[in-house]
Amino acid sequence: MTASLAASPLATPPKPPLPALTRPLSPDELEAALRGFHSSYYVEHPFHRLMYEGRLTRRQFQGWVANRLAYQRVVPRKDGAILSNCPDPAVRREWLQRIVDHDGSRPGEGGIELWIRLGVALGVPREEMEDERHVLPTVRTICESYVWFCKSTPWVQACASSLTELFAPKIHAQRIESFPKHYPWIPEEGLAYFRSRLVQAPRDVQHGLRIVRQHCTTVDTQRQAFEALTFKIEMLWSLIDTIHNAYREE
Repeated sequence: MTASLAASPLATPPKPPLPALTRPLSPDELEAALRGFHSSYYVEHPFHRLMYEGRLTRRQFQGWVANRLAYQRVVPRKDGAILSNCPDPAVRREWLQRIVDHDGSRPGEGGIELWIRLGVALGVPREEMEDERHVLPTVRTICESYVWFCKSTPWVQACASSLTELFAPKIHAQRIESFPKHYPWIPEEGLAYFRSRLVQAPRDVQHGLRIVRQHCTTVDTQRQAFEALTFKIEMLWSLIDTIHNAYREE
């Protein structure tokens, strides 16, 4: 079975709908504009369409899960970068939960561990997941760019970049539904990561929205929030595009 999608070797990402700001938006208008970025989220990438149609090969699945671990591992590091720039202890206390979610409170727990178990469930040996031997150099560079972004931009703007979580529950629900249907060789326990994010992501979204609604009250700060979310959307698109083309089945 071929898993190739035709024509161009690179998929063109949809352009985020950047609002033309002539005045500051109200908090509700700002939130609505941020939610409007959903059409540019990487759920629309050809690789994901292949995934949900049951057209990925085992090799493509393994390449995806092994490379995506590099992203999972930078998430708590970018959250640490946000905390280091944030002067508000109340925000820091609440944001800290994100690091615990990914790293766990002790060895053998957390989202990164669940992702490694997903890789093992897909047939990638734990040792090969742990040492990241299959991570492509471009994937690693893309993931590190997220850490750099959160270190080098104002903390509120960095928080705004996390709002891709607005659109994440859809993609996690699609995986929970389509994997057993199209890929019966994937064990049920391999879906634990996606189930955990169905609970964690909405909570994170509410916190991130509160921060952006409270602090982004001028044209400049609202434009920065849109630019931050655009950066994250384009970063995720580049990540999946790199994986898609590296494991393309002709």
